[in-house]
Amino acid sequence: MERPLPLCDRMERKMEENTARDVETGSEAGAEDALVGNVNKLIVTPPGYSGAPRKGHLLFDACFESGNLGRVDYISEFEFDLFIRPDTCNPRFRVWFNFTVENVRETQRVIFNVVNFSKTKSLYRDGMSPVVKSTSRPKWQRLPAKNVYYYRSPDHRRNYVMSFAFCFDREDEVYQFAYCYPYTYSRLQHYLNSLERRNLPFLQREQLGLSVQQRRLDLLTITNMDHLSPKVKKLVFLTARVHPGESPASFICQGVIDFLVSQHPVAQILRDHVIFKIVPMLNPDGVYLGNYRCSLMGFDLNRHWQDPSPWAHPTLHAVKQLIVQMNQDPRVNLEFYIDVHAHSTMLNGFMYGNVFEDEERVQRQAVFPRLLCQNASDFSFSNTSFNKDLVKAGTGRRFLGGLLDDSSYCYTLEVSFYSYMTAGSTAPVPYTEETYTKLGRNVARTFLDYYKLNNHIKDNRPTHIQSAEGISADRRQ
Repeated sequence: MERPLPLCDRMERKMEENTARDVETGSEAGAEDALVGNVNKLIVTPPGYSGAPRKGHLLFDACFESGNLGRVDYISEFEFDLFIRPDTCNPRFRVWFNFTVENVRETQRVIFNVVNFSKTKSLYRDGMSPVVKSTSRPKWQRLPAKNVYYYRSPDHRRNYVMSFAFCFDREDEVYQFAYCYPYTYSRLQHYLNSLERRNLPFLQREQLGLSVQQRRLDLLTITNMDHLSPKVKKLVFLTARVHPGESPASFICQGVIDFLVSQHPVAQILRDHVIFKIVPMLNPDGVYLGNYRCSLMGFDLNRHWQDPSPWAHPTLHAVKQLIVQMNQDPRVNLEFYIDVHAHSTMLNGFMYGNVFEDEERVQRQAVFPRLLCQNASDFSFSNTSFNKDLVKAGTGRRFLGGLLDDSSYCYTLEVSFYSYMTAGSTAPVPYTEETYTKLGRNVARTFLDYYKLNNHIKDNRPTHIQSAEGISADRRQ
């Protein structure tokens, strides 16, 4: 009997076979579009097997918050095809996955093929890898890039496939794999509850509305009302997670909040001069359900800003109403709208802005991203661009850019799902939960430079920023 190849050799041979047969043709939509539910404690046994499952017959589950895995096919004892469940009510989007595996044998080696991505371009081509944690090692970590392959597979109707090798090293563990670091609706609620319990005088939390499935749409207001000028107040509005699978946006948003509620001298000055309003999760149903881009009803909410429906897009409708009301209030100057996203094909943090005919306004719009570039080594001004693509007409940035007056600037802040390159570096640095959060802190402190408030800082000693989740950071980010 032929001895099985070592795991990496098997993967390399599989890649060579696929490459030899590979020609560049269009990828057709998969029949797996019909998948509508997540696997639920599914034990995958060899074809024809009967009897009680044994150790090593893998048990897959995705029936939990933000979970996504629609189907598992047994290929061999060491290889399985995994199918992403499409977004609810929208079969076009298949990107996010998040599932657990248990009932493993110690030292059991497997290859998982994620076979039905709806996007052809992916950072998996450039070294990105899925994240993993387990029962006794609850901190997410990226798999080694050498164990991950992304290729067009003739075995899967020319679709792009991401294959990764993994060795289960402990029998009684539950292992969890995900596209990127998950940040769930429940985690946000826990974080906001922790903030609320601190009874901070400059923080107000309110329920701006409810989603279709009756989840909270939270609005935070951070400002020192006692110190604000009685004249027109500067206001910064920030939203995140309109696309639910873009979980890095939540870590950035939390970094912004952590900084603004801290005792950092910059944060104290900002609270005295600016009102910050933050909606940390615009699409709570999509996040909860494990969708990548859409709401419960299959809508890409970031294409419906022009005319959101109060029943089909209630969270978007509530946010738009609030912004329109504030824009009509002569006591408020809504100067910034920033919508936070994650990007599946580019590196670093960067921004999208709008196109204006007035050259002075064009130059003023570039000021904030230029300042952010000075404060955040992972932010790229060269990747930042200003456009008016028709396909983006229904986005928050484009719609509000046309609604607000010429003293207001609307941006989409993007961050890579994978990594960043710093000036002078030759290799990308993979993002972690902490470095995503750090970018958020740097976004917040950049408003000090933008509003030229540096002369208000009296105490320049280092200060720590304490997160409601227990993450601390030094004053200089």
